[in-house]
Amino acid sequence: MNVTETLNKNSLTIDEMEPIDIVTLMLNEDKAIDQGVRQALPQIAKAIELIVEQWKQGGRVFIVGAGTSGRLGVLDAVELGPTFSIEDDRWIGLVAGGKEAMWSPLEQHEDDEAVVINELKSYSFNQKDVVVGISASGSTPYSVSAIKYAKSLDATAISISCNHDTISTDLSDCGIEVVVGPEVIRGSTRLKAGTAQKMVLNMLSTATMIRLGKIYQNQMVDMQLINKKLVKRAKQTLMEVVNVSETEAQQLMNDSGQDLKSAIFMSITEADLSEAQVYLNEENGHLKNAIKAYYNAKNN
Repeated sequence: MNVTETLNKNSLTIDEMEPIDIVTLMLNEDKAIDQGVRQALPQIAKAIELIVEQWKQGGRVFIVGAGTSGRLGVLDAVELGPTFSIEDDRWIGLVAGGKEAMWSPLEQHEDDEAVVINELKSYSFNQKDVVVGISASGSTPYSVSAIKYAKSLDATAISISCNHDTISTDLSDCGIEVVVGPEVIRGSTRLKAGTAQKMVLNMLSTATMIRLGKIYQNQMVDMQLINKKLVKRAKQTLMEVVNVSETEAQQLMNDSGQDLKSAIFMSITEADLSEAQVYLNEENGHLKNAIKAYYNAKNN
């Protein structure tokens, strides 16, 4: 039974309600999202472990979906470059209908099983890579086809759906089922289902980047300093993390070649830039591990 397509008895008179009553009902319905995501946390955590494992082997992540699901995947993917300084071709969002589908309703392409396989082939998709197939129903041909193709190459497949016992889950190495019940407007899965999917995508990408050392404490230390706001944020982060003045922070940024991780390393360890770079490279950019390795080396 497709839960996302069932009738919501709580909203049968929504077309007669005043605006305040509509939004109150929607908010009350959204309470189901928390429980749905909470029950899926073990599978979400497993998916993160799978992604990190493949990433360390040089694998890439392909988020694949149609309609709202695909657009949410693209939305999450495009944020990761400036936030975590990952390469453009490491975490990729594919939406049925292509880039035009981000701006136009091309939901008819959700049945394009062959197209998504050709898209993955164009990226030379291989067994090191990961497919994350997203669909509210868990049975959309576009995302299911991507999952099947990944498994045919012995690659890792993860699925996100909002139904019980989906075909996507059956085919995947890890099936994340976030069941949030029927929508207030029957079948409009851009609502509760879409919100739940975005929450899961946030968790997958953010936790993966944390595990890869892209965060120090709870600060973004691997962001691309591509505008004034991010340059200012980097300096503020440095001031807070190592407790220095703005002038000292600016000098550290200059000495590190505008590299925040190196600046933090240099301030904490009193090492020079070359040592910072050596230890960061040895620890694959994981700042906290690099600092620990430096002190272990000095104490032995």
